[in-house]
Amino acid sequence: MVRGDGVVFPTLMSSRNLVYVNGEWVTSIGEGGSFGELALIYGTPRAATVKAKTDLKLWGIDRDSYRRILMGSTLRRRKMYEEFLSKVSILESLDKWERLTVADALEPVQSEDGEKIVVQGDPGDDFFIITEGTASVLQRRSDNEEYVEVGRLGPSDYFGEIALLLNRPRAATVVARGPLKCVKLDRPRFERVLGPCSEILKRNIQRYNSFISLTGYFGSGGSQGFTNVMLALRFYFSVCNFSLSISLY
Repeated sequence: MVRGDGVVFPTLMSSRNLVYVNGEWVTSIGEGGSFGELALIYGTPRAATVKAKTDLKLWGIDRDSYRRILMGSTLRRRKMYEEFLSKVSILESLDKWERLTVADALEPVQSEDGEKIVVQGDPGDDFFIITEGTASVLQRRSDNEEYVEVGRLGPSDYFGEIALLLNRPRAATVVARGPLKCVKLDRPRFERVLGPCSEILKRNIQRYNSFISLTGYFGSGGSQGFTNVMLALRFYFSVCNFSLSISLY
């Protein structure tokens, strides 16, 4: 597929493709991946060039067939997610096309009251955004201590990015308080579609870590001291217009 064209929507059956924008490699697409739908839906030129890395097999749908069969449901889903994503603080820097790319990659997840979405100490392979409901953030400093609620998350809040960005275990447990609906990105999709946000996320991590060190979090104080620090973090970053969910999980 060449940048500027816009006739067929291909889906890979095997092998791997490389995606280039303005001559620079931006990502890879593997088996089961798809590309080219935005040009068919909006009648715009291709935004990227896709080159085969090896011999490959794929199937494609022409513009008329795609619009007739898939466009209605795709547009409804895209519109719903795109409007929601525009309210997520970390995605404000994305343009409309980038938000649509994120919307295409989202996978819905539903949880019941009391269900754990992520668990402190577990490996982290998914990034979550809450669409409906409320969740508690629980954390403990050692296996001998009780969990302490350090925050509440609601619609448009997100969690799980730190385990993906830093390749470290989950730093907290997130539990549904009532029925909870989220959308998630697994690690490959997170790295592919949130590339433009990665530096912002990392800068926010540094701000949190710097503030934690200034408050003496790693000194004495026990659970109460930890709770006080988290309350201070909530106030400090609300003043600075950052979400509490950043850099905790």
